[in-house]
Amino acid sequence: MRAVLTRVKHASVTIDGKVHGQIGEGFLILLGITHEDTEAQAVKLADKLTGLRIFEDENGKMNRGLDEVKGELLIVSQFTLYGNCKKGRRPEFLAAARPEVAIPLYEKFVELCRAKGFHTETGEFGAYMQVDSLNDGPLTLVVDTDQL
Repeated sequence: MRAVLTRVKHASVTIDGKVHGQIGEGFLILLGITHEDTEAQAVKLADKLTGLRIFEDENGKMNRGLDEVKGELLIVSQFTLYGNCKKGRRPEFLAAARPEVAIPLYEKFVELCRAKGFHTETGEFGAYMQVDSLNDGPLTLVVDTDQL
């Protein structure tokens, strides 16, 4: 699993001209899933991301967690995180998991985040979405379960 996490002041996802999910301060998480990913990796990734201390404390140090700022989550499926641009000019996405593998893992990841008590909004798997966010910092991290 691969996540691109952005600390945001606010974020939303729109589908067919209607806001589908919207959060205030927190994390926008773009989540990519590959063929070999498992529920155990979803657990590990959810623990890692929701436990990050990347909000500033009173001294301006990144020392506060999502729970301390009462942060929210917007999780959007993003198969293009497994795009391969090595050949030619058009990426291929063979490393991205097919929907029958990816959807259950995406839903499990969302469920794990909600179970931790975080207000969690989502996009819609497979839909054409427009994601809007105000990056805070800017602070963006790429986290891959292969590196945890």
